[in-house]
Amino acid sequence: MIRQLAFDLPAREAWRREDFFPSPANAAALAAVDDWRNWPGGKLVLTGPKGSGKTHLARLWAAEAGAALLPAADLATADLPALSSHGAVAVENAETAAGNPQAEAAFFHLHNLVTQSGHLLVTASLPPRDWGLALPDLASRLQAAALARIEPPDDALLSAVLIKLFADRQITVPPALIPYLVARMERSIDAARAIVAALDARALAEGRPITRQLAADLLGSID
Repeated sequence: MIRQLAFDLPAREAWRREDFFPSPANAAALAAVDDWRNWPGGKLVLTGPKGSGKTHLARLWAAEAGAALLPAADLATADLPALSSHGAVAVENAETAAGNPQAEAAFFHLHNLVTQSGHLLVTASLPPRDWGLALPDLASRLQAAALARIEPPDDALLSAVLIKLFADRQITVPPALIPYLVARMERSIDAARAIVAALDARALAEGRPITRQLAADLLGSID
């Protein structure tokens, strides 16, 4: 029962600088975000697979630059002057604005307001040319932005992410479990999140510790 109470807590997302793990997969993107004062035209588009760390980098940048954070889904109803008053804005999942005339128009105006004298960070899975933007002026301005990409994770990054995800859930696992999972899992951060959540759920349901055997049972059931 003590273990049930200890493990049945919500996962704690950690967004501190020390919780972001540099690796060859994200080093160039991290360097580009860190150099935000020198972005050409005051803007940067940060791309990468879902769950690759774009939100983490955006939050680190927002904390340093005093930026406002805005999901692109909220662009159409956002208070653009209030947002631009921060002098720095991060628009996340920006490709979701494509095809929505109100959102695209708001994005265009926000871009112009912020980049006059401030800084704009845009995160997305793909570069702006692949979003399907209908507003030519918006497309041209975003395609002119500097582009930084987070690459698919390498072994070192996947290992660090798994350790962090277990720690976020206040779970201690055997060290040998991490390389075991890395060698067998799908090569994505989303897969790491799914595996950690599934292991936590199964351990709770079966009253078992999270071990290599439990991981083998779980991966076997997925296969």
